[in-house]
Amino acid sequence: MPKIDYLRISLIDKCNFRCQYCMPEGSELNYVLNQELLTNAEILSLVQDVFIPLGFTKFRLTGGEPLLRPGVVELVRDLAQLPQTEDLAMTTNAFLLAKMAQPLYDAGLKRINISLDSLNPLTFDQIIGNRGKSRWQQTWSGILAAHRVGFDPLKLNVVVIPGINDTEVLDLAALSIERSWHIRFIEFMPIGNPDLFGKKAWIDSEELRHSIRQKWGLMESGVRGNGPADVFQIPHAKGTLGFISQMSECFCDRCNRVRLSADGWLRPCLLNETGQIDLKTALRNGVDPIDLQAQINQLLLLKPEINFKERDSGTEKGIYTRTMSQIGG
Repeated sequence: MPKIDYLRISLIDKCNFRCQYCMPEGSELNYVLNQELLTNAEILSLVQDVFIPLGFTKFRLTGGEPLLRPGVVELVRDLAQLPQTEDLAMTTNAFLLAKMAQPLYDAGLKRINISLDSLNPLTFDQIIGNRGKSRWQQTWSGILAAHRVGFDPLKLNVVVIPGINDTEVLDLAALSIERSWHIRFIEFMPIGNPDLFGKKAWIDSEELRHSIRQKWGLMESGVRGNGPADVFQIPHAKGTLGFISQMSECFCDRCNRVRLSADGWLRPCLLNETGQIDLKTALRNGVDPIDLQAQINQLLLLKPEINFKERDSGTEKGIYTRTMSQIGG
């Protein structure tokens, strides 16, 4: 089991997209009230006084959509200035990124992951649940802005959904040839939209690799990140291709992260809440950071036994019904 030193921090559960694989069309979501969200000061306190003493050095800001969070640039600056912070990253849909890329970069954000499930504006809008003016161009402008200001590596996350965007895998992979971008193909998971998953299921990463291999060839890459992606490279390409194969090749034994939800619950796994801890209530009740560290240590000892496919809460026939934005990305 790797050292667990990576904390994903959800800043908000709201999102300005309603992606098919996260929020079923027509569903009503009960968002966390603003007063129930961890404040910036509380997040900084937990990181500085609780997680860093436990050996955490890598932090990722997620959502919902983190750029909807008021004061996000200031929070990035505060986290980046902690001397123990080795890596500070963010996952975003990039819709608001064109104007925020430079301030975030200047504040100390090191890396950025952007969700981009299609290069076709019509397909893109279908996936994100948009029925008005297309949002593809503004999203693409955010991606180009992030590249322009210097985020490197710039990672693009693609959830591959059979029958919807699987025919674009080669076009998306080609983005890595002339740019030093990392394109990451993610197997569709049983989360958020059980009806869609039941109809579509997923495509094995090996099947995607086979298609790319036939087109250009494919070799293993020496580039490694903080996460579970298996990394490859088209010969002579500037960027890389990552494959996150949580359905076909369970990687729980390689997981080095825990998740802090926007309302302060520490969860050991994306899809398994076994042993979760309510850090917000404890913090607001004045519990000593040493006691919180002890509770988290117990959770970390439990983590090697936790497998997302063997979860026992919030499930029905293996389908996890909470949305990604509610869990924390």
